Amino acid sequence: MNAIKSPKDQKKVLDKITFDLTRPIVKRDELTRFWFFLLIMFVIVGLWGWIIQIDRGLGVTGMRDYVSWGMYIANFVFFVAVSLIGFLISSALHLLKISWGKAVSRVAEQIAIAAVALAGVIIVMDMGRPDRFLNIFFHGRFASPIIWDVSVVVTYLTISVLLFYLPLIPDLAMLRDKEDLGIPKWKRRLYKTLSLGWKGNAAQFKTLYHAMRVLMLLIIPVGLSIHTVTSWLFASTLRSGWDTTILGPYFVAGAFVAGASAVIILMYVYRLRYGLKEYFKDYHFDQMGKLLVFVCLVYLYFNINEFLVPGYKMKTAEGIHLIELFKGGYSSMFWLVQVVGLVLPIVLIVFKFFRKPLPLTIISAVVLVAAWFKRYLIVIPTLEHPFLPVQNVPEHFQHYAPTSIEITITLFAFVAALAIISILAKLFPVIAIWELAEEKGIDINQLTEEPKIN
Repeated sequence: MNAIKSPKDQKKVLDKITFDLTRPIVKRDELTRFWFFLLIMFVIVGLWGWIIQIDRGLGVTGMRDYVSWGMYIANFVFFVAVSLIGFLISSALHLLKISWGKAVSRVAEQIAIAAVALAGVIIVMDMGRPDRFLNIFFHGRFASPIIWDVSVVVTYLTISVLLFYLPLIPDLAMLRDKEDLGIPKWKRRLYKTLSLGWKGNAAQFKTLYHAMRVLMLLIIPVGLSIHTVTSWLFASTLRSGWDTTILGPYFVAGAFVAGASAVIILMYVYRLRYGLKEYFKDYHFDQMGKLLVFVCLVYLYFNINEFLVPGYKMKTAEGIHLIELFKGGYSSMFWLVQVVGLVLPIVLIVFKFFRKPLPLTIISAVVLVAAWFKRYLIVIPTLEHPFLPVQNVPEHFQHYAPTSIEITITLFAFVAALAIISILAKLFPVIAIWELAEEKGIDINQLTEEPKIN
């Protein structure tokens, strides 16, 4: 793109970009207030359910001796999966110099931060004695996979926050001095603090680029390990359905599918809600649609491997598990997930019409819902077939159905993730202003003024 040479034209373009991308920050209306009211109410109800669970114990859930992991662990695996999109878009696409990824990278990081944070919270909620959580750090053993999981979750969250924050600094420095946008004074003071005295000179940008590149390189092994280690929690057992060496890449491929769908949905919400059609363009949806098709195809390959190989041999334990999935009690859910949530989206998104914003968002919503049910299918059916003598226990111990408390706490997790994303959108621009200005040919070294806030 040709650079805008005239300083007057540069300022005009920059003012428009800044005005448009700060609209979510300054927009205050009844819909926004109602949205946050709903979020707060659901969070309160979810916390109330958790308090009941802490008071009465895990007996208020549907989990028993055999199905000791239930909806909570399905939620954990789902949130870890969604969080992986931050590494794919914010790191991999940037390092490969794929320019369209810049417009959606901050959206991906918002989702990554919210998802990985709630993944950690869900683990605590799954504990009957959450007060003993710190024992993992004080008395944990390296031989325990749970230590690996906690370590990579904390590390991935830390790097994701830094990868979200560092590219924000030039934007924060620009916004701290803007008095004509209607930004509340307390936010401008917050921006002044978080901008760390940014001046916008060439040396600072050089340091910023270097730090971002280091983080992009670091997050790749950490991002891959967070879902690989999670898969090892399953694969390190001898249970049929989990006892497979491909579970690591299988989980990673499925994570990209769920994360890409979440990014597409959030892009459409921002585009519609805040009038960002010029920034989340049809082109970006088209590219995200192609990316979604690609990761779905990879995931479909692993699904075929996951079921075709044991289905060909039909060993006793694996055969019982597969029959339960293919034509047993979970068959309806299984085939809906595979056909409606994976095969059909691939077929549709191949056509350009379905890569337009609205059709692609609807398809992505279906894929994301199917991704959650896929995690449910990974966890529950295997636990319901322990292949041990099941005797001298009540009938309801042999089956699993989530209780209202579990459903309430699950809703809390999703609403809390939405709350984090909503708060980030109200505090910070959803697209990097300085990166977009640089793309337009504006001299980014001249963007920042001296701070004016006392």
